[in-house]
Amino acid sequence: MADDGAPAASGAGGHGAGHSAAAAAAASNSDHTQFNRDTQEKRINMPPALDLTEVTSPVYPETPNYFSRKNTSVDVEDYFTGPRDIQKHSKWPFVLQMHGSILPRLLVPLIIVTIWSTLITCLSKFVYNLGVQSILLTVLGFVVGLGLSFRSSTAYERYAEGRRYWAQLIHVSQTLGRVFWIHAKEHPELAKKDMMLRRVSCLNLVLSFSVALKHKLRFEPYTVYEDLQHLVGHLNTFAKTAAATDPQCTTLPKKNFFKEVGEYLGVSFAESNPRKALKKATYPLGNLPLEIISHLSVIVDAMVADGQLPVPMQQTTAYTSLTLLNDIMTGTERVLNTPLPIAYSIAIAQITWLYVLLLPFQLYKTLEWITIPACIAASYIILAILFIGKEIENPFGRDVNDLPLEGYCEQIAHELDVIAAMDVHRDMPYAFLDSHLNLPLYPVSMASFPVWAERSEEKIRTAIQGKPVTLFQSRKKSSAEREKEEIEHRKAREGSNVSSKHQGDNIV
Repeated sequence: MADDGAPAASGAGGHGAGHSAAAAAAASNSDHTQFNRDTQEKRINMPPALDLTEVTSPVYPETPNYFSRKNTSVDVEDYFTGPRDIQKHSKWPFVLQMHGSILPRLLVPLIIVTIWSTLITCLSKFVYNLGVQSILLTVLGFVVGLGLSFRSSTAYERYAEGRRYWAQLIHVSQTLGRVFWIHAKEHPELAKKDMMLRRVSCLNLVLSFSVALKHKLRFEPYTVYEDLQHLVGHLNTFAKTAAATDPQCTTLPKKNFFKEVGEYLGVSFAESNPRKALKKATYPLGNLPLEIISHLSVIVDAMVADGQLPVPMQQTTAYTSLTLLNDIMTGTERVLNTPLPIAYSIAIAQITWLYVLLLPFQLYKTLEWITIPACIAASYIILAILFIGKEIENPFGRDVNDLPLEGYCEQIAHELDVIAAMDVHRDMPYAFLDSHLNLPLYPVSMASFPVWAERSEEKIRTAIQGKPVTLFQSRKKSSAEREKEEIEHRKAREGSNVSSKHQGDNIV
């Protein structure tokens, strides 16, 4: 293995070659150091934090807001509403975890089952025996299991499909971000600072699509939400006009205590219509994500016409990404607006509840007073599967186990900021490759790029061609050494056990 560093490499080509390599490395180091120093100075001289909050367009508002809620701690409300923060880690085993469990939603149904099973048990014990043969458990159990299996598989399929669309949205946002920030060329008639501001605005427009889509999927059709207003306030859209026409459109109605508690517990009589904002609109709401795609299309057309995207592949990438954004929008709307047919939902719910309510009659003859806890346990198992299917059927809502759309939007915003943080030096695009920190043939050689640049083409070619053989031999040698160490360790451990046994025999 040619494990040579910069000093050792100079000896391979003679003292003269070594001095020239050292000089080249020093020059490259100087250029690279200056390049890094300039980059660091630019970052050090950035505006203070107060100004940055006005420039970088944060996804989340600085104060809590109903339409863009970011969890900072787990409180009582988090057990009933969500989505759950997937970045939080719990050391409790799954069997003991409550946050994210369906149990809070089952409190009312389990109370009903407890009262019902207690009533049937007491009547059977003190008035008249209502117990029947348990043959219905077998007959109805098969039907209930079949219905719940169909309900769960259908709901999870919709949940997984919604997740795939948002993963695709993250991918497309990254692609468009690179097109606008890296691939787009400088406009000859515009100042660099104007071009920079335009590109940042394009990145914000890409981000605004994901935030607008999140609100649309939650039936929030306006633009006045704190995580969206600063991104689309400069666009002429139907949603903006509708919000200006009706200033009270986003005013949250006051809820009494019983309605609020009922919504937390999943009581259907207390739940409001999620499409209420759409029905109360007094002006056309349009389609905000679609209008954002239209604005992005205008920008891409202008960049192609101005010669900022001269490579045909870059143009194809930009237009394909816009098409994918449209496909994501229509796909998520399809998942949202095509639930399980209502006949299936009603039939499965009725069959499940009928099975649960018949449990006390079939269990009393065998269990007597144990019928009550047995019915509660069986009802929890059966109703949990039913309620989980109902909760994840719409993966874009605010239930605990719904998709964390705020987290996805924050991820897109962060990654677009990472792309924009790259200082694209078009006059010296290979500066980072020419660095002395670049080890092109590691681990075969520790020599840096400037050192290898001083060597002959034949020597470089020989090192590249010999790299697979060298690495193979190195791995084989390392594997043999590890096996040898394991054998020695095993022998030492066996010898220690034998010695301990002899000492025990001597003591006896």
